[in-house]
Amino acid sequence: MRWSAVLLLLILPARAAAQDWNSDSALALARRAIERRTRAAVDTTLRDYKAQAHGFLFFLGQFGEGLTEPPRLVKADQLELEVYWKAPQLSKQRIVGWRDRKEMPTDINYHRDHLGIIQNNFGRAIRLGEGDEVRDVPHPLAPGGTDLYDFALNDTTTIVLPQRAVRVVALRVRPKNMAEPAIVGTLFVDAETAELVRMAFNFTPAAYLDATLEDVSIVLDNALWDGRFWLPYRQEIEIRRRATWLELPLRGIIRGRWEIDNYVFNVGLVNSWFTGDEITITPKRERDAFPWPNPLSDAIQDIAEPVRQNDLERVRAEASRIAGRRALSGLKRRSLGARSVSELIHANRVEGLAAGAGFVARSSNGLYELRALGSYGFADGAGKGSVTLIRANAIELSGYRQVRDIADVPSIAPLLNSISSQEFGDDYGDYYPATGARLGFRTGIGGRGDARFTLTRERIRSATIHGTPAAGQYRPNPAVLDDDYTIGAVTLRRRSEGFAVRRDVAAELTLEAGGTDNTSYARLSGSGHALLPTGRSHVLARAEFGVATSHLPPHRAFVLGGRSTLLGDEFRAWGGRSTALLHLEWRIPAPFFTVAIGPGRTPGTMTLAPYVAAGWADGKIDVIPTPWGVTPGTRMTLGLGAEWLGVFRVEAGYGIQSREAHVAFDITRDFWDIL
Repeated sequence: MRWSAVLLLLILPARAAAQDWNSDSALALARRAIERRTRAAVDTTLRDYKAQAHGFLFFLGQFGEGLTEPPRLVKADQLELEVYWKAPQLSKQRIVGWRDRKEMPTDINYHRDHLGIIQNNFGRAIRLGEGDEVRDVPHPLAPGGTDLYDFALNDTTTIVLPQRAVRVVALRVRPKNMAEPAIVGTLFVDAETAELVRMAFNFTPAAYLDATLEDVSIVLDNALWDGRFWLPYRQEIEIRRRATWLELPLRGIIRGRWEIDNYVFNVGLVNSWFTGDEITITPKRERDAFPWPNPLSDAIQDIAEPVRQNDLERVRAEASRIAGRRALSGLKRRSLGARSVSELIHANRVEGLAAGAGFVARSSNGLYELRALGSYGFADGAGKGSVTLIRANAIELSGYRQVRDIADVPSIAPLLNSISSQEFGDDYGDYYPATGARLGFRTGIGGRGDARFTLTRERIRSATIHGTPAAGQYRPNPAVLDDDYTIGAVTLRRRSEGFAVRRDVAAELTLEAGGTDNTSYARLSGSGHALLPTGRSHVLARAEFGVATSHLPPHRAFVLGGRSTLLGDEFRAWGGRSTALLHLEWRIPAPFFTVAIGPGRTPGTMTLAPYVAAGWADGKIDVIPTPWGVTPGTRMTLGLGAEWLGVFRVEAGYGIQSREAHVAFDITRDFWDIL
């Protein structure tokens, strides 16, 4: 593809698919649905009912640049509710069973209405978070809905419900004024009766009252009960929040999933039953005595897979198509921003102490994002930075001047490396400056995969040590082959499953080709992991490999040894044009003391992880001297790791060949991107 064509793709906005808005047939169906919903609200044959609701709330954390990695489970709650309703609009819900499990410290307190179901399809106006998140958003099927919303017919399909299958018409909906608080989504209406069977929608940015809200996605399913009444059957909600301070790539997610059944109609409920709060909580003794059919860990596993399969990402994607060029995110258009704590402040032996700041700006339609970052090293007296333009989170154009580590991935959490480097003279990186420009394109492959293509032109130079540690002494920084390089690369990735997994497979493969005016090289690298259950414990296998042609430049070498690879050997003692590393560990839950943090306590378990690691390196790089060499055979480390809260890890490793033991403390890898 010609460069001009690529740049044209970056500049031109996406054109929304044409839709026949407010056709006679679309408006006729909308008016039928409004009339039917209005009649149902005054139906005298339904005087009251009681039902049961079975629900889960998951609080998840998502981290890292681009927020492309799946979220981690922080806390899981399982709830059982008694649900009551009486005409015309009285509602009561009693939480009779509630149990939870924390995977990480959190003091989250859910809004009261997150702990129950949504009755009456929200009534005339939509309200969430007790009015703190969304308030007074007009319902598109309330009287006067056709004056506030546009409607368009979409496909006819069949939805299978508990008592029968229903042929429905998809009715797309958007506000006439996108600047007003409103919803954007799809209403699925019974083709025969015009009953509302399903709502799947997001909100306009103006609807969000909480500055931390990124978006809210909701799916409400109704079913025909007792052959007469359309009432709640299944509900899903996802509330996504972003850090507002410097816009670090950190997202908190609340996912709720409810199923409602066991309806009993016209039982003679009295009005006094509905006094007080709509959602009430029974005494703790009563909740704790609820007869749960299976352990919470098993219940989480049973529900986590359906939640992942029915991810509300599809709802967001459909709402975006309906909205066209208009943004549906509640994020600020302009703010200070950084991708990690280390972009704000870090230390290494090349730059010394370095401080930085960043800025992010988004277009009004949310299609484009501009990120700028600058930093200054006080020891080397040099400025670095980058400017990146991103279109639709798919096409990226960047210019940069930065200091990089030779390894493909860090060996330690960046924040911990800064502390270790500055205070003790232990710097777990080998650095070189790079100045250039990069064009990238990313596309999804299925539900869990993606492909990334990049074309880079950059100048590489060797770096010298300028920093001075508070204690200890820095090891030398290796030289690289100074030159101008052109590089093309393609990366294929299968992402992890995400939260609450018992088994998992993830992998990444990168093919890179590049060179200077005089030489060229090719390089293939890959990494992956597999998690397999063994009763209550797990076996984790991690593998890495790399192979390259004979003219591989030193700054693209494969290195291993020490922390994160072979702890029993010296740090980066080995390297070359080809490497392989295999790490096997048995992850065993073990009792551990709890600590009070805020209103809660930490879990009373930790993870013990005995492991074995084996690796080798071959293909010496001869163009210039390097501090690493090829291994005389396979190197092995036997070790024991201990993890707490899924955040902190201490491990000890003994090298079979080196006959040396080393100990390392770190933050678990999930958090490295934001540190």
